[in-house]
Amino acid sequence: MSQDLPGEIRSDERFDESILARYLKEQVPELEGDMSVEQFHGGSANLTYAVSFGDTQCVLRRPPLGPVAPRSHDMRREFRGLDALAPLYPHSPRPIHLCEDESIIGAVFFLMERRNGVVIRNEWPESLPDDESLRRRISESMIDALADLHCVDPTRPEVAALGKPEGFLERQITGWAGRWERAKTRELAEMDGLRDWLLENRPTSNQVSVLHNDYKLDNTIYDLQDPGRLVGVFDWDMVTLGDPLVDLGTLLGYWSQPSDVGPRAATGTPVSKCPGFLTREELTERYQERTGFDLSDLSFYEIFALFKTAVVVEQIYVRWVKGQTKDARFEALGSLTPVLAAAARECISN
Repeated sequence: MSQDLPGEIRSDERFDESILARYLKEQVPELEGDMSVEQFHGGSANLTYAVSFGDTQCVLRRPPLGPVAPRSHDMRREFRGLDALAPLYPHSPRPIHLCEDESIIGAVFFLMERRNGVVIRNEWPESLPDDESLRRRISESMIDALADLHCVDPTRPEVAALGKPEGFLERQITGWAGRWERAKTRELAEMDGLRDWLLENRPTSNQVSVLHNDYKLDNTIYDLQDPGRLVGVFDWDMVTLGDPLVDLGTLLGYWSQPSDVGPRAATGTPVSKCPGFLTREELTERYQERTGFDLSDLSFYEIFALFKTAVVVEQIYVRWVKGQTKDARFEALGSLTPVLAAAARECISN
């Protein structure tokens, strides 16, 4: 059964490995032997590398090349979040070292432990059996892990330092609306209308939890020997405290199912349409049973998630437009932003 394996480093995303090796051996004495570096190619934002010293496997994370949106791709925040959560939440990798000296590889970065396993992206991995019961277990494991995160005590001092939950939801809406204004490559009246609707219909937040803030299937990893068991959650650079339904809405916004039609059918992760994966309704029911949270306003959070994803896509696409990245995958993203906006509008109408 194959793992989510790294490969050759893209030419424009290389750095001087000898400088990194010297630095890490000075700062992390337990790293011994010759260093080797490869790159994980699955993500579309932060750059992630497999760094090995002998038999010791680590992961290095840094922001993408070029200018990035304010307060996004925050390696310091991610390191602090992992440091606080590692003793409390078994699915968060253990952080090893934060480097704030940008001269080492050209950006702030951090090193963390490597969790090996299977990552499920747009298609069902050929290494896994075509098994509906396995896909159900994966769905259950994923939603259970989210519910468990939201049950971590947010009042513990090391956790409470991760964010300010008061006014969180309003800040999220205005913040993402501002990111849209800075990133947009064209005018989209649909996005302006969604911004106004979200501000006018914002519910009162009733719960405070630790938020991953980008929780989705391809940010989780599953055991090689028992692939129905989740063994890690990644991409914690937006970790904070706030309304947990933002996380659940994000997951639902990315989650496709066979009954989707119109713009909604063109959004989300297509693999979740495979037989056996839970539907959005089933995910919601299991989450509610595990947390006991009030989900009466959940549709708002799914609409917000689609709006936010449209902004994220535009932020990535504008980097391609401005020549700040040469990753050819990003060229096609420009057509996805209006589809996501239309899907959010459709959710309002239904």
